[in-house]
Amino acid sequence: MPHNTLTPVFVGLRTGLHLLVVGLLTLVLARVFVVGGPSLAPSLALTAAFAVVYALVALMRFVPERSRRIAAACWIAGLSVIWIGLIVLVPEAAYLVFPMFFLYLHVLPGLLGPTAVVAATVVAIVALGMHSGFTIGGVIGPVVGAAVALLIGLGYRALAREAAEREALLAELVATRDRLAASEREQGMLAERSRLAREIHDTVAQGLSSIQLLLHAAERADGDRPGAEHVRLARETAAEALADTRRFIRELASPLLDDGLAQALTRLAEQQTAADGALRVEVQASQTGHLPMTVQTALLRIAQGALANVRQHAHATHARIVLDATDTEVTLTVSDDGDGFSFEPELVGARAAGSDSFGLRAIAERVEQLGGDLSVDTAPGDGTTLTVTIRLDAS
Repeated sequence: MPHNTLTPVFVGLRTGLHLLVVGLLTLVLARVFVVGGPSLAPSLALTAAFAVVYALVALMRFVPERSRRIAAACWIAGLSVIWIGLIVLVPEAAYLVFPMFFLYLHVLPGLLGPTAVVAATVVAIVALGMHSGFTIGGVIGPVVGAAVALLIGLGYRALAREAAEREALLAELVATRDRLAASEREQGMLAERSRLAREIHDTVAQGLSSIQLLLHAAERADGDRPGAEHVRLARETAAEALADTRRFIRELASPLLDDGLAQALTRLAEQQTAADGALRVEVQASQTGHLPMTVQTALLRIAQGALANVRQHAHATHARIVLDATDTEVTLTVSDDGDGFSFEPELVGARAAGSDSFGLRAIAERVEQLGGDLSVDTAPGDGTTLTVTIRLDAS
């Protein structure tokens, strides 16, 4: 049983069931010793066998998951056979039908549980009639007990189902939180790497380039005067330092964006198409060399998240990425011919944190950080079109 807020309820129900079985077995033993006679030995043996088999339920947790249902069915069948044998000898054993009701409903799946409850009710009524004659109480008692057990069993199943759903939701929320934290860490790392690359490019690299040009001019001005060799060595050293600096800048920048955002989107489309033969991804992208690295990185991550949603949820056969960049803004559109979904526009943006889609929420947060706009055009059966617009002055 999963650990959740309803676990104490299930523990209490199981404890109550165990105590009920112990109490009824004690009553059966008392009856056996009081009556005595030739049935004493077989009655004691069957009572002990019932107690031992019932206690074997504690070992069920060690049974492999794939074999647990079969093992539980064999266990309840053996317990039922012992109970029927015991009820023939000791009429008080008929009262064990009440905990048996709950065991049937808990162990047997679907309609097998209620069917077993009805069968056990008939057995209890017949056994009581054989021992002391058929009476109204001997019939109504098991029937009412069966009805109560069915109601409680249905409530137990509803609680168990709700507990499983809550546990699954909690696990999904924890996984979403972890993915969101990892995404934020990755985005922060990429942003910091891009910032360092820009700073080095604008300061150290530009300075070394200027030094190299000045030394080259000095070398050409008078190559025969004393010290010209030192000027040449200084220029070559500056050139080597500039090459190293540019290599550092390339390594700091996102490796996926070495050839530009358009090429990165093309590679992404090829990877998605190769990974999922049922989905074909096309790309139409304009030149984006003038875009800041933070914007290029964010747009690449947005495209990755959008295609992940298409692959996991849309059941689409065709997706299209369109990137259009101007001097003032850049627009990324990801569309598909999939199932679509019901979408409320007011959930886009900062308020998307309340939605159920982690992918859409992550996209909305990236767009918001860049001061852009996100729109989603979709409807069940009509596919989905996601459009991101980022103003370059805002980013």
